[in-house]
Amino acid sequence: MAGRNRQSSGFAGAIAALYGLLPIVVCAQQAVIPLQLSFSDPGARSMGFGGAFVALADDATSAFANPAGLTQLIRPEFSIEGRHWSHTTPYTTGGRVEGLPTGNGLDSIDGLRLANSSHDSAGLSFLSYAYPVGKWSFAAYRHQYADLEFSGATQGLYGGGTDCCQSRLWDNQWTSDMAILSYGLSAAYRIRDDFDIGFGVVYYDASLNARVEEYLWDDDTFEAFYGSNSYLPEQLVRSEDMFVDDSDWSFNVGFLWRPTESWSIGGVYRDAFEVDFGNRVTAGQAIDFGVPPGGVISQVSGFGTEFPDIYGIGVAYRRTDGRLTLSFQWDRVQYSNIPDSLRLDDQTIDDADELHLGGEYVFLDSTPIIALRFGTWYEPDHQMRPIIDDPWLEALTVDGDNEIHYTAGFGLAMERSQFDLAVDISDRVDTVSLSAIFNF
Repeated sequence: MAGRNRQSSGFAGAIAALYGLLPIVVCAQQAVIPLQLSFSDPGARSMGFGGAFVALADDATSAFANPAGLTQLIRPEFSIEGRHWSHTTPYTTGGRVEGLPTGNGLDSIDGLRLANSSHDSAGLSFLSYAYPVGKWSFAAYRHQYADLEFSGATQGLYGGGTDCCQSRLWDNQWTSDMAILSYGLSAAYRIRDDFDIGFGVVYYDASLNARVEEYLWDDDTFEAFYGSNSYLPEQLVRSEDMFVDDSDWSFNVGFLWRPTESWSIGGVYRDAFEVDFGNRVTAGQAIDFGVPPGGVISQVSGFGTEFPDIYGIGVAYRRTDGRLTLSFQWDRVQYSNIPDSLRLDDQTIDDADELHLGGEYVFLDSTPIIALRFGTWYEPDHQMRPIIDDPWLEALTVDGDNEIHYTAGFGLAMERSQFDLAVDISDRVDTVSLSAIFNF
């Protein structure tokens, strides 16, 4: 979701002429905002299973995970969940894009300098009420679909030969804050004793506020060119704001088939939602863009941004005595919807095939009943990556990694209530979930 206009400035040549420096090239920054998107099912019980829940879907969280599972409820059920997220997002702070370092100031290492933006958040992540009526079941829910923040700065990103033609990208400061809430109504119908279908409508409310400020270094000296940036107001070149404040309707459908007493197969499809994206570039004081400082250089609004379609299918085995349950799920997440809808020609995101595996052992003789859960899931890299030969863009777009998540959970079940705790641990995101279910 980056602006793609790169500009060169003759200002650098003027600096070189005045101070007898080596030729300098100043390039405008691509507005690359690192964001980690991940779409997991709600509920601590589902998390304890490593997210392999579509073939189980046996509580009120199935209103989102797989609405067909709502028919398994025999009483009205209320579900509530709170989560704590710890995000670690890597980004480029500076270094060498190409050529050898000069050894001057910040330009002293061969390669890129990386840092991490860390953000913790917590809140109500899921709330639902399900009501079974004969062969039908109905549910309403609220789900925190995404909650992401990022902040960072890049300064001293160099390129060019060792002896001449040194380049330094305009230094910048980044901030972003994105939140997506969904509200849904789901219904399920039992076609026959071993086969259920479900469907739902979902209202998504999305907001994004992201800002990139681009600066020249502190003054027109050799030392400042290779030195740290103080981000002085008079050295601001331009600011770029990206924003979303929009909503959209979508739908989901699912099925649940129980071919035997012990085996079940489930599937779900969540249709992509789309929101309007806006972009505004304003002038700073350091360079004359033909408008006064703070004036708008360019502005775009009403540009549709489509989020991923998601397909999921899974299989689960439950021992006839109910003590042991094993579950597996495959999800296809079409992240490429995002750059495709924005018609980016220099960046893309790969679609992801997530694999989820989990198990549960229940101590049925205990009071209350105790359940232990363990799981793992594979999350392929789905960071934005360049698809053109542009070393500056490649430097700013930090390579992602394939992530292995490990999960564990604990549950207590009474006659009319259930309490679950789970954790999901990975290199970039750690999540803690606490949920409760009440039957009436």
